Amino acid sequence: MRVVVTGGAGYIGSHTVTLFLQAGHDVLIIDNFANAAEDVPDRVAGLAGREAIVLRADITQPESYLKAFEDFAPDAVVHFAGLKAVAEAVADPLEYYRVNVGGSLTLFRIMQGTECRRLVFSSSATVYGDPERVPIDEGHPCRPTNPYGRSKLMVEEIVEDWGRSDDSLAAINLRYFNPVGAHPSARIGEAPNGVPNNLMPYISDVAQGRRERLQVFGDDYGTPDGTGVRDYIHVMDLADAHLAALELTGRASGVEALNVGTGEGYSVLEMVRAFESASGRSIPYDVVARRPGDVAISLADPAMAEARMGWKANLGLDEMCRDAWAFTRGRNT
Repeated sequence: MRVVVTGGAGYIGSHTVTLFLQAGHDVLIIDNFANAAEDVPDRVAGLAGREAIVLRADITQPESYLKAFEDFAPDAVVHFAGLKAVAEAVADPLEYYRVNVGGSLTLFRIMQGTECRRLVFSSSATVYGDPERVPIDEGHPCRPTNPYGRSKLMVEEIVEDWGRSDDSLAAINLRYFNPVGAHPSARIGEAPNGVPNNLMPYISDVAQGRRERLQVFGDDYGTPDGTGVRDYIHVMDLADAHLAALELTGRASGVEALNVGTGEGYSVLEMVRAFESASGRSIPYDVVARRPGDVAISLADPAMAEARMGWKANLGLDEMCRDAWAFTRGRNT
């Protein structure tokens, strides 16, 4: 199969492209490298034994990738490209809507014009907002509490409307929870430019000595230790979910949303202790005020993903911390 992967040089995208190439698919990566290292595609090629075509382009600028898209003539698109930090979205919501919603609209128009009707969209559990109940199933109301989550839900709704207008569209909105970890080779992993917005890379940097202390945003939530609880999923399990979703688009038309998580929750302080155990390093931290838009608990009910795609997570917290630490050590030596 010929697959365009937007944001394919990024954290989740690079792991997914690795599995796609290993499965025999041909891949065109479209990425502006705003939050990805230049050598990631080469590392992916070394892991997969095959190369993807790589195009430096921005999804909001159709002139930068329309011809390459048309020439490649993809069977499917897996759409990761976008902005993804909650605090940043609260500070600059217009930019998040411009990139996440506007860029997606541009991409979908190009898909429509080139008769590409298979889509896997990288959505997020943030679409659920502050949950009424946990674990969260796909029937839970969607009430995002921040502009990032709202931008993801808007794109989901656009895809749903597109599906209502075109019964040839086969699209999966994957609502994933909290990706962590790295490829077991330690060749690729989460390496954001600048200050990390996610917990695990920040903890990794503190363990490595790149940053002095971790900031824990709030210890007064209604959770056992007062810190936020999240459903963390190993990035390799998440990449495998994209492969399963891609295959599902070949078996079923229409649009559906599926949770991708483990069904297990860990607090911030539990993650700190687990990473200390994996690394043998102390993780000093300071408790600071809550971040706007954060919720106390976000925990998946992943049963539908198993029923529809035959997929479930297989890797646990030990593997998440082990692989993240191996990648952190590798990139700092």
